Amino acid sequence: MVDAKDSFYIALRDRLTTLNPQRTMMARGAVRPGILVEEAEPAVSQLPRDVYVLRWTGVSRDLSLPSRMVMLNCEIHYCTAGSDAACGLDRGRALTTMDSEVVEMLEPASTPAMSFDAIPATATGGTTFWTTPSFGTTIISRDCLGRMAKVTVFARQAEGDE
Repeated sequence: MVDAKDSFYIALRDRLTTLNPQRTMMARGAVRPGILVEEAEPAVSQLPRDVYVLRWTGVSRDLSLPSRMVMLNCEIHYCTAGSDAACGLDRGRALTTMDSEVVEMLEPASTPAMSFDAIPATATGGTTFWTTPSFGTTIISRDCLGRMAKVTVFARQAEGDE
């Protein structure tokens, strides 16, 4: 499961870097692409603005399939207050831009499965793939507009993988 989570995140991170190289964030003293995995970062009381946050919410297996297929539920959270130049009056447009970036990051809906246990990463020979996103309604929180998109990530579970 770790390889599937990591492969999914790295695919989205790399795609975001290509789609919008200006969408970055400062994290632990370094400028990084504007996407993070919530469980791999320090806890915060409020989601960062103009950044995509991946939240893993569940795992299951489909026992009807012949192989050990794992299904991981992922929520992609994001919010924006718009730009300073427009005094935030463009926050709807900024949210629409982020919606479009989510759609584009998730296409194509697969990536080679990789193991990131060592550097350089090694191919596992499998594929990690996911469903089309299901977008929630707009969330209004003070000056921010936000949204959550849900996807299910699929991967074959290796023996002993947790």
